[in-house]
Amino acid sequence: DGRLSRFLHTMCRITDPGSSRAFYEALGFEFRREMDIVRGGETEATNYFFGVPGQEEELELTFNHDGRSYDLGTAYGHIAIGVDDLDGTLERLAQQGIEPEREPYRVREGGSRLCFVQDPDGYRIELIERGA
Repeated sequence: DGRLSRFLHTMCRITDPGSSRAFYEALGFEFRREMDIVRGGETEATNYFFGVPGQEEELELTFNHDGRSYDLGTAYGHIAIGVDDLDGTLERLAQQGIEPEREPYRVREGGSRLCFVQDPDGYRIELIERGA
């Protein structure tokens, strides 16, 4: 009937697969698989897939092997992740050298506490406390 069946993944381009993997695993993502894109016998890119344990949707990080870099542009916003314990998450991230852009805050009175961190390529990740 032409309707969407399910959301599959979001893709972002990265410049350092090792740093990106360490960052997203520190956030709690699980590394699932990698896939090389080969054209004319040469590996053009490698896709790295990550997911939240127990969820099917994935984050695809694409590394192009030609050495190019990227501008984030002004259209990209952020990826949002729900966490049970924001302070505990930030403590764990700090041990990996990952600091929030600013201290946790609420957008409105009674709203969830949240803050932003940035991955190695500067992509903003919003952490939203889901507990309490």
